Amino acid sequence: MDPTKPRYLFREEIFATRPERARGVRFGGLWVLGSLDSLKQPTVAIVGSRAASDGGRARAHALAADLAKRGVCIVSGLALGIDAAAHTGAIAGGGATIAVLGGGHDNFFPKRNRALGGAIVAHAGAILSPFRPQEPARPEQFLQRNAVVAALADKVVVVEAAERSGALNTANWASDMNIDVLAFPGEVERTLAQGCNQLIRDGSLLVRGADDVLEALGMTRSDADLGSGAPTLFDRYACDPTALAIFKALTSQDLTLDALIDVTGSPPGAILSTLVRLEVDGAIERRDGANFGIRTER
Repeated sequence: MDPTKPRYLFREEIFATRPERARGVRFGGLWVLGSLDSLKQPTVAIVGSRAASDGGRARAHALAADLAKRGVCIVSGLALGIDAAAHTGAIAGGGATIAVLGGGHDNFFPKRNRALGGAIVAHAGAILSPFRPQEPARPEQFLQRNAVVAALADKVVVVEAAERSGALNTANWASDMNIDVLAFPGEVERTLAQGCNQLIRDGSLLVRGADDVLEALGMTRSDADLGSGAPTLFDRYACDPTALAIFKALTSQDLTLDALIDVTGSPPGAILSTLVRLEVDGAIERRDGANFGIRTER
């Protein structure tokens, strides 16, 4: 068997560790490229908007990396935005990740994520599709893709979603299969927070980070996990260039707002809004009234 070509597996083989889920999908099997060994681990689907904010991508990346370090397999749809951030986060965390396509392997979509797909397979993960390798991606097929993403997950986490969103379709599939859905809350005025806030209003679990997801999985973070294995700030905000510039500037000394603007070369508005968010996250703190520094106890 050529390992570079997708193979067809019946759904009973794919859902061997979750046999009740095989009834939740409407096809006999999936085309698979890569290894499915990681499906023996706890699995979490991380989904959200393709047009994600910088903060949303950073949140998805950090969550996936932290969960991967705890032995959780990350599942997503290999789309732009939140999906891609989740897959890259899982790889950065040293774990495996499973991607599900909305078309066939030979008509890879989106093309921009083909290299990421190669990295997923190279890091002991897999790319799955309910469609023949030659099948092009069509809009209606992504709803079926979402059903597969949900069926493979023990829990589904929605990071960012508008009121009408493919991520909410995945959440609906999960609910139909009695899979818990978790969502990050957001400001009520933000379009990309409306879907998540709606899910929480309707009974989904509110999630703030990996600890909440681990608790939902029935897993606990041991004291050892809080040591060197925990992600650094640079891991946590890997998709946020303004935050990374701030951390780099503050590594050796505390700085004022004006000094941060000068050192980073970033727009004042971007620096100020990012500082506020990092303070809320507990990543940095004000010192002596005017200076900012990296918080050492988080």
